[in-house]
Amino acid sequence: MNEQKKSLGGNLWAKTVADERQVELLCQRSGLPYLVCRVLAARGVTDDGIDSFLHPKLQNLMPNPSCLKDMDKAAKRLAEAVIAGEKIGVIGDYDVDGATSSSVLRRFLEFFGLTVRVHIPDREEGYGPSFQAFEEFAAQNIHLVVTTDCGTTAFEVLDSAAADGFDILVIDHHEAETRLPKVMAVVNPKRLDEENDYPYLKYLAAVGVVYLLIVAVNRELRLAGYYEKHPTPDLLKLLDLVALGTVCDVVPLLGLNRAYVRQGLKVMSLQQNEGIKALANVAGLNTAPTAFHLGYVLGPRINAGGRVGDASVGNRLLCARDAETAKTLAEELNKFNDERKDIEAYVLLQAIEQLEGAPQNYPMAFVSGTDWHQGVIGIVAGKLKERYNLPAFVMSIEHDEVKGSARSVRGVDLGALIMAAKEKGILTKGGGHIMAAGFSLNEENMEAFKRFAGEYIRDALGEEKLAPIMEIDGVVSLSGANLDLAEKFQNIEPFGAGNPEPRIVIENVKIVRPSVIGSGHVRCFLGGDGGGSLKAIAFRAADNAIGTTLLQAKGERFNVAGQLRKDIWQERTSVQFVIEDMMAV
Repeated sequence: MNEQKKSLGGNLWAKTVADERQVELLCQRSGLPYLVCRVLAARGVTDDGIDSFLHPKLQNLMPNPSCLKDMDKAAKRLAEAVIAGEKIGVIGDYDVDGATSSSVLRRFLEFFGLTVRVHIPDREEGYGPSFQAFEEFAAQNIHLVVTTDCGTTAFEVLDSAAADGFDILVIDHHEAETRLPKVMAVVNPKRLDEENDYPYLKYLAAVGVVYLLIVAVNRELRLAGYYEKHPTPDLLKLLDLVALGTVCDVVPLLGLNRAYVRQGLKVMSLQQNEGIKALANVAGLNTAPTAFHLGYVLGPRINAGGRVGDASVGNRLLCARDAETAKTLAEELNKFNDERKDIEAYVLLQAIEQLEGAPQNYPMAFVSGTDWHQGVIGIVAGKLKERYNLPAFVMSIEHDEVKGSARSVRGVDLGALIMAAKEKGILTKGGGHIMAAGFSLNEENMEAFKRFAGEYIRDALGEEKLAPIMEIDGVVSLSGANLDLAEKFQNIEPFGAGNPEPRIVIENVKIVRPSVIGSGHVRCFLGGDGGGSLKAIAFRAADNAIGTTLLQAKGERFNVAGQLRKDIWQERTSVQFVIEDMMAV
């Protein structure tokens, strides 16, 4: 495998680093093949931790919820509300983590017969708690409010609401500041004063923190003797929602998150949640779900409500009690998702035309439009970053205010860039991390921001554009890329952030019978000298260099990089290779 030559996808291939001694120990401990153990070692799994990694169990990985500051305060207050039959208000976010975390709490509280009112802000209202939400709760005579997936830095709104007499519990996972809102409880693993006895708790999505909360509330109710006269909820039934939110928030699937998702997928396969079942049906998902389906089939449809439609539909769907209501809401989200795809395609085309229709002075993609929907600019920024291998800034201009989203490449810290621009007064709002950020500015400052960002990125990248690194977990022959290996890779599931699906290279193959299918996918067979062949596909590749090369191949030899997967069709199980990249031999 040539690691210094650029691939057809413009990448440099580099083999992941693994301690060979640890690989050997993992092989002895697990009985798994060398390549699978090499993947595990590269992920940081040790022989002492392999059993926990391969068989993650909640009882082994879930800590006492009281280890988090303010957890006991929050649990006791909610237990009091259950016993007294209080009305409760919940504020969530408009993404999948917000929908699932608010739904877990709502379904848990509604089990006891409580009235729960959920407020999911739309994008116009903005992220997090608002004065509008508390006005609505006050009108409904609600005095106890729980924020999920938001609230840690909402000082003005929450301090004011607490002063007005609301009991407020913040359940969140976002970065915290040295100060906290003046509320009854702030439960957040990223509080700066946390003890950090369980470092993997910092990886939790908000829905994972909410699940710890309901475990703590359940314990308080049991200690109070509540269950002596009342039925007990089955908390395990809510793990399908926990898995969905965890995968879709792209948090590392390590530690407790891994157990949440592994167990949650089992619960989801039982189809006990009417909303998830209906959404799977409209999406055409008729197999047992995997983490891939959560992230790329179900999640985008729930997200579409917050991007281009009604942000509350996701929570309403996940809490639906009857099949008919769930079907109606799922179809609504599916429609929003189709609309989102059309809007996204329009904005992406306009952005590409802007970039390729004029000379660019800086090593970045910097585009804006007056009719671009704010709900898709983050997705478009990600696609521009992938297309050009440059930091991408996509902005929507509305009423002299500009709202933007950005995605970065290796070597450019977007979070630091945005903070520096804020400090100079170029941006009015902004925040993010190394690879992604959101921001706002006045239209008159757009040129100044372009110059500032362009110079910042040029200094960071230097004169020579960096080629992206594609990490390769191992190299196999065509005969070695078989069903047995694909099944062995399944031991490492669930795949996601922190535990990506293994990427392997199959060396020295010919491309046989290529053809275009579906929406620009290229299907073919990989052939070898011994006469064997392997079914392969390159998704959405017909108009790029990889697809063109596949379609025009005339007996040349290639090394191909991608994922080896089981393929089940009409009850027949085979194996298929998903081509991500390729390189001429």
